[in-house]
Amino acid sequence: MNQENFSAQDSLQVIHSMIEKAKNQFSENGHLYLLWGWVVFICSVAQFVLLKFIHFEQHYYVWMVCWLAFIYQVFYLRKQNRVKRVATYTDRMMGYIWISFVVLMVLVGITIGEVGKENYYKLINPVFLAMYGVPTFLCGMLLQFRPLVIGGIGCWFLSVIAHFIPADYQLLLLSAAMVIAWIIPGYRLQKEYQKQKT
Repeated sequence: MNQENFSAQDSLQVIHSMIEKAKNQFSENGHLYLLWGWVVFICSVAQFVLLKFIHFEQHYYVWMVCWLAFIYQVFYLRKQNRVKRVATYTDRMMGYIWISFVVLMVLVGITIGEVGKENYYKLINPVFLAMYGVPTFLCGMLLQFRPLVIGGIGCWFLSVIAHFIPADYQLLLLSAAMVIAWIIPGYRLQKEYQKQKT
């Protein structure tokens, strides 16, 4: 297209198409929100059942499933990167946000682990709930995708509630957080992606 004939309307159309393209790429990655949303949801409910009804001493073993999800994610992202030719600024920023989140999760888990078994269970879920809200909220703002923003705020709200209930029942708040922060937005992203494809 000749630059002289390139109007303000053409510029807006190019910007709009770039935003839509970024949305499409993220919508595809909504798959990972669903993956982790369902994994954490199932693990937290399973741990609650093992703890309260079966009285299994090593109830926390259910979280080993996360390693399988992590391995799957590594292969999934490698495959996606092969298909995707260009990484946008948004893609890179989202990657940095989630890397920071994972590093912080590990560091906080180690730090809280030092307080002793009884205090660990009182603190870990409220802290993790607050932390889940951060990348969810930031990605929602970055993408201007309201369900993620609401999900992030929902995690912070549940984190406050978690301080007032017994540690065992905090696991149910964790599963509720997954529904509002990652599962519902994940399905909404998939729906948006399918709509944009057609």
